[in-house]
Amino acid sequence: MSQQHASSDIELPHLTGLEARIAERIAPTLADLGYELVRLSVLGRDTPTIQIMADRANGSLISVEDCEQISHAVGAILDVDDPIPGAWMLEVSSSGIDRPLTRAKDWERFAGHLAKAELDVPLNGRRRFSGTVMGARDGNALIRLDDGTEAVLPLTDIRKARLVLTDALIEASAALAGLNPEGEDGGEARQAPKLNPKKPGKK
Repeated sequence: MSQQHASSDIELPHLTGLEARIAERIAPTLADLGYELVRLSVLGRDTPTIQIMADRANGSLISVEDCEQISHAVGAILDVDDPIPGAWMLEVSSSGIDRPLTRAKDWERFAGHLAKAELDVPLNGRRRFSGTVMGARDGNALIRLDDGTEAVLPLTDIRKARLVLTDALIEASAALAGLNPEGEDGGEARQAPKLNPKKPGKK
């Protein structure tokens, strides 16, 4: 029997409005299936596209088959909840090796690797930061800059942040997935084809 997850127990990316509502609704089902929501975006107006980026619960990359399973599960939820009037499209993908850092646990999990971040609100007159991930503390992401100083970035103010692709990151990702870094699966960000192109019954 699968373990039921309350949304309050799941760390989600910082989202607002419609995106937050969708994320809160689908996250428990993803957790029951063994996945985590890394990023969610709703793009476009006439026929919005719901873009979902996910990983396995251990942080390893998902496969095309995983993407299809997630797409079917999420599509079923959205068909019932109907958060978007009219037709919509759903895209599900792996986060990739140089993945976004959207939650405190991402900053903890990838401590020691290089990353770049951009803030919505300037910090000491600066919006862009790059350096070594140092973890997270009290709702802030910690990054050691190239000059050796440490910046404390409020997670809610981060517009975007992602890892920088390095040999060390590729090796760490391959080890996490139990793969040979030189193998055919070692460096590919895998993405499923678009599924659920239209909400059922919508012409």
